[in-house]
Amino acid sequence: RDPGQSSRPRGCFSCRHSLQEAGSQGSAAGDDIEIVVNVGGVRQVLYGDLLSQYPETRLAELINCLAGGYDTIFSLCDDYDPGKREFYFDRDPDAFKCVIEVYYFGEVHMKKGICPICFKNEMDFWKVDLKFLDDCCKSHLSEKREELEEIARRVQLILDDLGVDAAEGRWRRCQKCVWKFLEKPESSCPARVVAVLSFLLILVSSVVMCMGTIPELQVLDAEGNRVEHPTLENVETACIGWFTLEYLLRLFSSPNKLHFALSFMNIVDVLAILPFYVSLTLTHLGARMMELTNVQQAVQALRIMRIARIFKLARHSSGLQTLTYALKRSFKELGLLLMYLAVGIFVFSALGYTMEQSHPETLFKSIPQSFWWAIITMTTVGYGDIYPKTTLGKLNAAISFLCGVIAIALPIHPIINNFVRYYNKQRVLETAAKHELELMELNSSSAGEGKPGGSRSDLDILPPEPAGKEGTSWGSRLKLSHSDTFIPLLTEEKHHRTRLQSCK
Repeated sequence: RDPGQSSRPRGCFSCRHSLQEAGSQGSAAGDDIEIVVNVGGVRQVLYGDLLSQYPETRLAELINCLAGGYDTIFSLCDDYDPGKREFYFDRDPDAFKCVIEVYYFGEVHMKKGICPICFKNEMDFWKVDLKFLDDCCKSHLSEKREELEEIARRVQLILDDLGVDAAEGRWRRCQKCVWKFLEKPESSCPARVVAVLSFLLILVSSVVMCMGTIPELQVLDAEGNRVEHPTLENVETACIGWFTLEYLLRLFSSPNKLHFALSFMNIVDVLAILPFYVSLTLTHLGARMMELTNVQQAVQALRIMRIARIFKLARHSSGLQTLTYALKRSFKELGLLLMYLAVGIFVFSALGYTMEQSHPETLFKSIPQSFWWAIITMTTVGYGDIYPKTTLGKLNAAISFLCGVIAIALPIHPIINNFVRYYNKQRVLETAAKHELELMELNSSSAGEGKPGGSRSDLDILPPEPAGKEGTSWGSRLKLSHSDTFIPLLTEEKHHRTRLQSCK
């Protein structure tokens, strides 16, 4: 058939007669009718008793569609041959082979290599409910959905940074500029300089905290006690002042202040700043309310809390963030590791205590005290403060550290895999977000050239080009490339793609 011609030969009397004859035969034969389908060039014969198990599906509706005429037929398929009584579908044949399993086995399994999102669309076309999809395949589908949502979120954040809403007031625009300046170092060169400066000040404050404990760098106060050198205190004060100013500006410019305050990294920032002001308050005002010794002890305890500022490095390091996420995803493996060690510690400490009781100079005084020996032995630390002296005790120690090496080595590989998988996934998502922006820019450019008065494009929210700067545009910030990975999640417009593009 010529693609330019109509696919519905309504005027042919013989075709209408054959349809009426086939419809009457289908209604009379019932479940004995045969359905011939051609999906993407793959021809297959199906039987009515098989398809009638799920009457809500598209294939089951083909049984009685012949009696309804061409309108009913072409609402279910792409083309129909009355002579061969064959239904044609321009769909993925590989996905159809998986979907057809629901009629034979009552469940659907997705083949390896098929895009989960495309397979879900195929199931929707054939009107097969997702509840028939196996649980292992549902996990792949949910993971792919999360990836697409993450890509859409990243693209939307980039568009929000590029866009300027003229309806917003000056105060709101100022907040967005400050938030972008402090939270997105890649947005501009000054923002990157500020991020590097903040990173260096975190290192300086950590080094100053360590140097303040060196006795040679300490000085004596009026009471004869060793205190931190005034120069180091001044450096510490300057760093705390910067951290305080940075936190207040970020809190001031945050779009959701409650979420900002409850964020883990922001809580770490507060814990790194707060001890300085509390100790300063106790030093100047606490002496009036309590004894000087108690004040000094409280100040010393608060100074120890300054080690929390080292965790501020995670906010500037994607590697530390990836490691944190990998550890979160590895709770099961870490739990197994702790369980193995706990069982081994209990068993080998009890055996060591029992075997060492025959020696007059035993160092194993009790089983709880032997826990320490079992811990440092199974972790291959071996301080040597407690050690066995009998032959059986030494044999027990050898077995304990061998079991400790095995117990520690077993969960390491899954933890490393989680780290590598998450790291690669983040890189893929960043690349996909960039390609999404590139394709949106290409669609916007083609729509602007081919359709001067066309519909609103995806990048209409970008600010207008500055006057007097010909040849430049906001889209020039994005590197254009030819790609077929466009994922239309940010607009309600339907973009038509080929199946190959969808799978890619």
